[in-house]
Amino acid sequence: MRSTRIAPLVAISAVAALVPALTPAVASADAPAPRRALSTAPFKPYTQQTPHWKRCAAQAPANYQCATLKVPLDYARPGGKKLEVAVSRIKATNPQKRHGVLLLNPGGPGGPGLDMPLWMGPELPTAVKEQYDLIGFDPRGVGQSSPVSCGLNDDELNWQRPYKATTFAKDVRWARTVADKCRAKAGDVLPHLTTRNTARDMDIIRAVLGEKKISYLGYSYGTYLGAVYTQMFPKQTDRFVLDSAVDPQRIWRGMIQVWAEGAEPAFKRWSRWTAERHTTYGLGDTSAEVSKTFWDLVAQADRKPIDFQGMPLTGDDIRAGRAMFFDVKGAAEAIAELKKAAAGAPSAAPSKQGTSPRPVPPSFDRAVPSDNSDAAFWAVACADTRSWPRDPEQYRRDAMRDKAKYPLYGDFASNIKACAFWKNGSEPATTVDNSVGALVLQNEWDSQTPLVSGQGLHRSMKGSRMVTVLGGQGHGIYGSKSCADKTATAYLTTGRLPAADVTCRATPAQAQNRLDLPLPTPQGLPQRQGPLLTDTADRR
Repeated sequence: MRSTRIAPLVAISAVAALVPALTPAVASADAPAPRRALSTAPFKPYTQQTPHWKRCAAQAPANYQCATLKVPLDYARPGGKKLEVAVSRIKATNPQKRHGVLLLNPGGPGGPGLDMPLWMGPELPTAVKEQYDLIGFDPRGVGQSSPVSCGLNDDELNWQRPYKATTFAKDVRWARTVADKCRAKAGDVLPHLTTRNTARDMDIIRAVLGEKKISYLGYSYGTYLGAVYTQMFPKQTDRFVLDSAVDPQRIWRGMIQVWAEGAEPAFKRWSRWTAERHTTYGLGDTSAEVSKTFWDLVAQADRKPIDFQGMPLTGDDIRAGRAMFFDVKGAAEAIAELKKAAAGAPSAAPSKQGTSPRPVPPSFDRAVPSDNSDAAFWAVACADTRSWPRDPEQYRRDAMRDKAKYPLYGDFASNIKACAFWKNGSEPATTVDNSVGALVLQNEWDSQTPLVSGQGLHRSMKGSRMVTVLGGQGHGIYGSKSCADKTATAYLTTGRLPAADVTCRATPAQAQNRLDLPLPTPQGLPQRQGPLLTDTADRR
């Protein structure tokens, strides 16, 4: 995601025979009356539709094909309003070895995945591409799949708001305004833009493709989507890799708050690492001195913004960059440059960790609203669960408490959000508690889904195995040449999970690798580029 001024500090057709398989399991005891099984007659227009594949775009490879499917807006009323879901594929490269389909999701919520087969292809091992059709899709409400919009302006896109007694009333008005504008513009759709319904859409995709089961590779929010699918459709679940995991017990406010919880140990690790390299960075030769240097800079910027590459940074702007501390080298470079800028010296860009340029997404001649990612994020985050507090004063108390407990980011994480004023989604949250097999991949130092989050998903999915990458930095693992790649590839190509959980250690080079995927946050506004003025989405 990106914030507005609050930026991080570092760049951081056998279909009919298969229809009976479309019966979802009950997901939670407190769910309303179960929706009709997808195998019943009202859903045949969806499960038996024929996709019309065509080249995704004139400039795209010929083997990269796209189609549009219809799904119900409300699965409780399949004869009602419909949504479109855009789907893409690149067929398995060795038909003799083909195992099935591998659905891909990059994360979000609000992340488009239609182009994933194209840009993930070079990152995946040949053995995986030989066995699977790579299937991308834009989730409902996102990108080319009936995109939602709230008509949010620049200020309304600025969602990262530190708690201050003097500005809290303004923050409450902001949250109410976002919820009101979304309801006015898309109120009939919003209750149905949920993870449960996207999981149902995935099963429609499975049926339309003529598959008894699907395999899946999901990153970040995609891990929660995958987990919900395993809960609802366990018999249709094949080989699921869940990379950089969301804890189902924390959705969604808790997954924002965990950023603050995770930032504190990351900051301590960074300060120790940087102190050992005082001659390089000049930030202090003990952990305490490095920490003091940082907080002195925050205090100075609070008194008078620091001019950094032509952009004034306040102390809150600096604290909002908490994700940088998960990359110790990048953070040390950035804070060293900030220190120079604070002393009046011109700032220079630190070394950049290069990532391969992402291919241009396919064009369907359909414009996507500029606030689509944000609108889709809030829709899912607010409608998925009914655990968001409704009393603004609860947010005030929590923000004050967490600013003291987690000084880097606690008040940002716990301050009021639009979900406080959002109408309930169509169903309660899914309880993920099953023994379906899956492989969870998790870096030790992940800024968006910290280690405790991955461990939470692993506990909820009792049939899963977990690969922990010690020393692994960044959000997203498989395809980044991580030490976890070998285990994931073996599982995808053989279907065999490790006998026990696996721990491997990242080399220094592996720790610096990055993927380019969305983060579990609203996208917000683009930023000017530079070491302290970068996209808040450490775009994996």
